[in-house]
Amino acid sequence: MKPFDIRGSFLLTPQHNEIRQLAVRGAGVTVFVGGVVLSIQVIATIVLARLLTPSDFGLVTMVTTFSLLLVNFGWNGFTEALLQRDVIDHYLVSNLFWINAGAGLLLTMVFAAAGSLMAWFYRDPRVAHVAMAVSTTILLTTLSVHHLALLKRAMCFSSVSSNDIVARVISVSVSIVLALAGWGYWALVAGIVAQSLSICIGAWIMCRWIPSYPRRAAGTGHMVRFALRTYGRFVTNYSTWNLDNLLVGWRFGAVSLGFYKKAYDLFALSASQLVAPLTSVAVSALSRLDKDATQYRRYLLGAMGVTAFVGMGLGAELTLVGKDLIRLLLGSKWEESGRIFIFFGPGIGVMLLYYTHGWIHLSIGRVDRWLRWGLAEFSVTALLLLLGLRWGPVGIATAWTMSFWILTIPGLWYAGRPIRLGIAPVIAAVWKYLLASLLAGCACAAILQRFPFFVPPQNSVLIATRIAVISALFVSLYLGAVIMLHRGCGPLYQVAGLFRDMLPGRYAQDRPDAVPVALGQTQ
Repeated sequence: MKPFDIRGSFLLTPQHNEIRQLAVRGAGVTVFVGGVVLSIQVIATIVLARLLTPSDFGLVTMVTTFSLLLVNFGWNGFTEALLQRDVIDHYLVSNLFWINAGAGLLLTMVFAAAGSLMAWFYRDPRVAHVAMAVSTTILLTTLSVHHLALLKRAMCFSSVSSNDIVARVISVSVSIVLALAGWGYWALVAGIVAQSLSICIGAWIMCRWIPSYPRRAAGTGHMVRFALRTYGRFVTNYSTWNLDNLLVGWRFGAVSLGFYKKAYDLFALSASQLVAPLTSVAVSALSRLDKDATQYRRYLLGAMGVTAFVGMGLGAELTLVGKDLIRLLLGSKWEESGRIFIFFGPGIGVMLLYYTHGWIHLSIGRVDRWLRWGLAEFSVTALLLLLGLRWGPVGIATAWTMSFWILTIPGLWYAGRPIRLGIAPVIAAVWKYLLASLLAGCACAAILQRFPFFVPPQNSVLIATRIAVISALFVSLYLGAVIMLHRGCGPLYQVAGLFRDMLPGRYAQDRPDAVPVALGQTQ
C-alpha cells in the first residue's frame, strides 16, 4: 500500500457510505484473527508450560511488567492521533515518525541501563540480563507504529492482522525450539524479541512509505499533544493493569508470580482477543460518525449489546470450566493457577463491557477526559489490590473482579457526558445479558453439585469430556435465558447476522433487512 500521492496527500480515506461496509469487514477480520491468535497462544501455552517452569515465566514477567510500558510509547498515542485526525499528509506523519523514533531510542537505552535497579528491586540478578535483551523491543516497536497506523486509517485491517499472525507464529516457533534446546527463560526472551522484529519488518513491507526529513508542518504540535495525552491515559491504565504483577513478584517471588500470571492470562485473554483488536475498528468507524448523533448512538449501543451478549456468557462459562481448562492445557503442576482463576472469572464479562468506554473518549477526541478518568480508575483499583494483597494471589484476583463491577457504570456515564449519552440507554442495552448469565450460571452450578458424574476427574480425556458437557449445558441454558428475557430470538438473529456480514464477499448494505451494521446496530 502506498498511502500518499505525489503531493503528499493521504490517498485512501473512505467515503461516508463506505464506512459501514469497511467497518463490518474489519470487525470480521479482527474476530477471525482473534481466533487464530488464540489458537496460536493456546498451542504455545500447552507446549511451553510443559517445557519450562513457573519460575521461568515469573522471571520474564518481572521484566515485561516494566518493558511493555515503554514498548507502547507511540503505539498508544500516535496510532490514535493518526486515526482520529480528519486530514493528514506525508510531511506531518514524517515529523511524528522521527519524534517517536527518537523517543524510542532514548527509552531503549534508559531501560537497558535500569536493569540493575530492577534486579535489586526483585532481589534476583538474572533480571538485569533479561532487561538488556528485552530493551531492543522498545526501539523495534516505535519504528513500526506509523506504518501500521496508516494501514489502519485506510481500513486495511486484513494486512495488519496478517502481519500479527506471522509475527506470533515466528515468536512461538523460536520459543519452542529454544525451550527444547534447554535455554530455559531465554527461550521466552528470544520469542519476545523475534515477534517485535517480525512486526517491524512486515509493517515496512506492507506499507510502502518512507518518511522524509523533518520539516515544518501544520498540526504537528497538536498531534503530539494528543498523542501524549493518549499515552498518559495508557500509562495510568497500564499501571492499573500491572500493579498486580509488581506486587505479587515483589511480595511472593517468581514461582507465585508464574502461577498467578497463567491465571491472569486466561482472564485477560478475552480483552486482548475481543476488545483490543476491535478498538481500532470501532474508533475508525465512530470517529467518522461523531457529527451524526443518531447514527453514532445506534452504532455504539449496538456494539455494547453484542459485547455484553458475548462477554457475559463467556465470563460465566469460564468461571465454571476455567479450573478444568487450565488443568487440561497446562498439566497438573499448574493446578494452583486454576484455583486462582476461579476468582477472576466473574469479572470477565463486565471487564469487556467496561473497556468500551475508551471507544467513546477516543472517537470524540476527548482524550483529556479519558486521562482524568484513568487517574480515578488507578486510585480505586490500586486501593483494592493493596487490600487484597494480604490474601495472596487469590486476594489480588478478587480485587480485580470487584474493581470492574465498581467502575463500569461510572466509567460509561463519564465517557458519555460530552455527547449526552446517559447511562440509562447503556443499561437498557446490556442488563438482560447480565441477568441471563447469572441465571444460567447458577442453574448450571446447581446441576453440577447434584450429579456425581461432574466430580472433577484426573484423566485428561475425562477432563475434556467434563468441560464439553458443562459448556454445552451452560450455553443451552444461557441462550434459553436470553430468548426468554427478550421474548424472542431477536438478539440471536442480530449476532448471527453480524457474523454473516463479517464474512468475505458479504456486506450489510446488500440486505435491507439487516439489523447489525459496523460493530452492531440497534433498531
